[in-house]
Amino acid sequence: MLRIMAMYCIGDIQGCDAALADLLDRLAFSPSRDSLYVLGDLVNRGPASASVLRRLMAMDGSAFCLLGNHDIHLLAVSQGIRQMGRRDTLTELLVAPDAPLLLDWLRRQPLALYANRCLMVHAGVQPQWDVAQTLECAAEVAEHLRSGDWTRFLSEAFGNHPALWRESLHGMARWRLIINTLTRIRFLHVDGSLDFSHKRGIEEAPDDLVPWFAHPLRRTADTLVAFGHWSALGLITRHNLLALDTGCVWGGELTAVEITPEGTPGEVIQVTSATSAEI
Repeated sequence: MLRIMAMYCIGDIQGCDAALADLLDRLAFSPSRDSLYVLGDLVNRGPASASVLRRLMAMDGSAFCLLGNHDIHLLAVSQGIRQMGRRDTLTELLVAPDAPLLLDWLRRQPLALYANRCLMVHAGVQPQWDVAQTLECAAEVAEHLRSGDWTRFLSEAFGNHPALWRESLHGMARWRLIINTLTRIRFLHVDGSLDFSHKRGIEEAPDDLVPWFAHPLRRTADTLVAFGHWSALGLITRHNLLALDTGCVWGGELTAVEITPEGTPGEVIQVTSATSAEI
């Protein structure tokens, strides 16, 4: 029986190319029929980051990828803006003959997408943002990363401040907070400011912190928001929330979820990774 076209969201790949290949096989993915939305962190900690980028680049027109914090870190390392960390596995990519092509493709990827009534980001959104503002803020940063001056922009983009969103923010302070929200957010303080000290599960967090998606003023509460980044959450499938980082690089699963045209999570497809990176 002929299968109609499908849209899938996939969580953090992080250099696990073998798992990605297995998952595409499980999906019986057809580039001429289906679409794939990868929620950021395409690279790092896994063994084959360059292969992941090559595979996704070759799927141009059917694969749509977001930038995650590891992807932005790679771009910064490639320009000498940041140093590689002890657990980074980026050397093979950086010395590859096609590294300039891969990095140029990567820096042109967006930080947010919207399709099938589903808002897709790597980490999360500000409570004050609706879908339109999320896409507008993401586009502000993407414009700089795609520009000829992207290295200078990225050299000022790292840091934890400011932590509290205000509409009056401008310049690099505004763009830094947008990047941190879309690629790094997990918990918020009661006043809405970002917290970067707690990265584990919700149960382990202090009482004065709330997951970004549980903030009572979240304007995207009636929209399906798909995100990765937070492997401690595991798989969450709700009418308005889809958490898809299921720890592939840590020996967990790589997860895809079909998004129906009505904007609800559909079938869940998972493959088990053979990779177990050092934690």
